[in-house]
Amino acid sequence: MINSPFPLEPTPAEAQATIAEEFSFFGDWSERYQYLIDLGRKLPTFPEEWKSEEHRLLGCQSMVWIVPEGNADKLIFHAISDSAIVSGLIYLALRVYSGRSAADILATEPDYVSAIGLAKHLSPTRSNGLAAMLAFIRDTAKAQQQ
Repeated sequence: MINSPFPLEPTPAEAQATIAEEFSFFGDWSERYQYLIDLGRKLPTFPEEWKSEEHRLLGCQSMVWIVPEGNADKLIFHAISDSAIVSGLIYLALRVYSGRSAADILATEPDYVSAIGLAKHLSPTRSNGLAAMLAFIRDTAKAQQQ
């Protein structure tokens, strides 16, 4: 069985609640951005051979590569970016969705995005990239359910 490298709260909703709680400790967005950068540094090592066009996520201004593995029972996502802040966004998304079943992924809206204020504080290009990553995760889960 594949193991997720992220803290795996029992449910995606609990993961989102934990993320919201962690971000509530920071008073301003400069501190929150620094925390995002720190989280991005915690991403597991990403093999160089995966940094290919095949695994590149389109729709992001930064370079982002994402590789799914598993099946409908459990999907693990590996991802990395050349941007520190985007790597933090990846960490949060994978914390909520990686290691979950396709059904759990599809049943979970990314509420953490608005709960921590990301929707208001990301540039349009970063917002588009985050949307592209979340869509890729959902599309992968849909494909596994077929």
